[in-house]
Amino acid sequence: MSEVRVLRCADSALLVELADLPAVQALHGELRDSTPDGVLDLVPAARTLLLRLDPDRADPAAVERAVREVRVGERRGDDGGLLRVPVVYDGADLAEVAKLTGLTEREVVHEHTEHPWTVAFGGFAPGFGYLTGGSPKLAVPRRGESRTRVPAGAVGLAGEFSGVYPRESPGGWQLIGRTHLEIWRTDREPPALLRPGVRVRFEEVS
Repeated sequence: MSEVRVLRCADSALLVELADLPAVQALHGELRDSTPDGVLDLVPAARTLLLRLDPDRADPAAVERAVREVRVGERRGDDGGLLRVPVVYDGADLAEVAKLTGLTEREVVHEHTEHPWTVAFGGFAPGFGYLTGGSPKLAVPRRGESRTRVPAGAVGLAGEFSGVYPRESPGGWQLIGRTHLEIWRTDREPPALLRPGVRVRFEEVS
């Protein structure tokens, strides 16, 4: 692969720096489908992919060569499975999102549900997935001032991303709805429903 920088993280990980998020998603998909020997986990972020290694089995130099030899083609979509998320679209910022985008509130809902999303990476809090690939019409800035309490299940927008708050927490995303789906549960395996590569369809419910 071109435009790749691979950094050693002690003897237990490699950090791959890439040009942008689509490159991260493409490499993550290829390595998930064909994981080099000794790699325990793949952790994508906005411009990096962390490969956690088994220090007793992995040869970091061999893993790095395998990464550099990957030929990323046109992916069919990151097939980490499909999750349907029922949403009541009554969020506190729905009117503001409509104003920012020049859409009506009903058009915001249509754009959010009409386009499939994909979990690009996790962060912020356990179980919080950054979803990409939705309608470009919904790209909006974060709120100017974060809320001190956002309820679990709140569905929001920020920049190119959509997301679902897995538990009550502070947050600055534009809230457009809520779901009763439990996105994060520690007594479930795996605990997170929104894992990198999972495709998401938001569905309006009353």
